[in-house]
Amino acid sequence: MKQINWGFIGCGEVTEKKSGPAFNEVMGSHVVAVFSRSELKARSYAERHNIRKWYTDAQELVDDPDVNAVYIATPPSAHATFAIMAMRAGKPCYIEKPLAASYEDCVRINRISEQTNVPCFVAYYRRYLPYFQKVKEIIDNGTIGNILTVQVRFAVPPRDLDYKSNVQHPWRLQSNISGGGYFYDLAPHQLDLLQNFFGIIVKAHGYTANRAGLYDVEDTVNAVFRFENGLTGSGAWCFVAHESAREDHIEVYGTKGRLSFSVYTYTPIHLCTSEGEKDIEVANPPYVQLPIIKSVIEDMQGYGSCDCTSISATPTNWVIDRILGKI
Repeated sequence: MKQINWGFIGCGEVTEKKSGPAFNEVMGSHVVAVFSRSELKARSYAERHNIRKWYTDAQELVDDPDVNAVYIATPPSAHATFAIMAMRAGKPCYIEKPLAASYEDCVRINRISEQTNVPCFVAYYRRYLPYFQKVKEIIDNGTIGNILTVQVRFAVPPRDLDYKSNVQHPWRLQSNISGGGYFYDLAPHQLDLLQNFFGIIVKAHGYTANRAGLYDVEDTVNAVFRFENGLTGSGAWCFVAHESAREDHIEVYGTKGRLSFSVYTYTPIHLCTSEGEKDIEVANPPYVQLPIIKSVIEDMQGYGSCDCTSISATPTNWVIDRILGKI
């Protein structure tokens, strides 16, 4: 079995519980190095997680002969730079979503992956979670009949940090770092799942607004889209709603019933057909990225296949950029 020795570029919140521990849970996989521009963060993370090496220079981590795969967990604006650095060094990479801060950068990543023949995977881990695989099973087995349309509804109140000055706003609200606002951070998971269920979205259009004026980027988005098979859908996102409007639902309407599920809260899947209504509870693993990370590692080791590649992740960036009017 080929040993996969990971180097982490970035050691922020997502690596603490969602992903980081999972890399050591898979046979033949181990984390050997970590990078942060901050020496304090890099050293602290390495010590807390028993990682032998830490770096404040990303190129040094990539060039480390003990590292043969790279996990990129930085804000999206740096994804393309680090991914290209890794692939040119012959080292496969696994990147946090979205693949990049723009569709154009996604194309750059794919071009280098093709030229170097080095694979690049993306952390759309919800595709691999039991909860969403159950949703896909219900759709695919015809329980609700032929699919007629799909709707995304998402609303949350502002976060405490949203009320502070632009200097103090988190990177997710700085479009030059994140690609947009909360929409660019949260909608990718929703849109990736829809394309995993129904195929590629080939047309998309959106309207954006800043209704609360808490920050510079959009806080409200409405969109319509059409899939390659002719199915149409719509979505409404509001990140400054009142608490009473909080919602996280995707509704799928079919000729024989209706299916409702959440993307972030994992509320029971709600199924409504002529036989009645029922809620279906599906548990996910404690480290939510473990199933996809296992698939990525098995692909790298040569006896498995992971379909969550940079190629399959790129259409999501295209849809987001179309909705936001960036392309």
